[in-house]
Amino acid sequence: MSEASKRCGRCGKIKPREAFASNESTRDGLQCDCRPRAADCHRQRRIARGKNVRPEVKAPDGHTYCRRRGELEPHSEWDRNRSASDGFSTRCKACRAIEGRAGHLQRRYGITEAERDEMISSQMGICTICLAAPAVHVDHCHGAGRVRGVLCFNCYSAIGKLGDDPDTLRRAISSLEGHAWKPTLVAPGVYQLPS
Repeated sequence: MSEASKRCGRCGKIKPREAFASNESTRDGLQCDCRPRAADCHRQRRIARGKNVRPEVKAPDGHTYCRRRGELEPHSEWDRNRSASDGFSTRCKACRAIEGRAGHLQRRYGITEAERDEMISSQMGICTICLAAPAVHVDHCHGAGRVRGVLCFNCYSAIGKLGDDPDTLRRAISSLEGHAWKPTLVAPGVYQLPS
């Protein structure tokens, strides 16, 4: 046996040094077991402890296995991760997008996707303000943090541009109805709004 090879402690075969993972605590700086045997041993320990074990899937060149959906995806459907052993993220782009939306709802509004979908169905799928467009944006009170409903993009942005201020919205409604809100000059630089 040369310095370029080593005997595996589990399978007993002599293999090249590249077949062994590094382990600085051993004399030769390599693990006792070859990579496939060490992986099998690790997998068996996890199964014995009742832990989740990744399925062993041989992906063809240019593809990676998505554990969440159980499908093979081409590398174009994966984000890059230089620190990962294979150079790709642990989840495909589609799964990351789904998890990102769910996480955003939970962090920002404190609701789940199921609760949002329930609100949309209780609104019959339409915006609660214009009663015409599909409801897609969660509207909430910035002061109390309470979710008010799900609105269409136009109504959602209109409320935001009016600063979530009911008085400003009332003046906008009055203006739409043809009543002009003209301030009265009381003193130089001091204006009074009509009541």
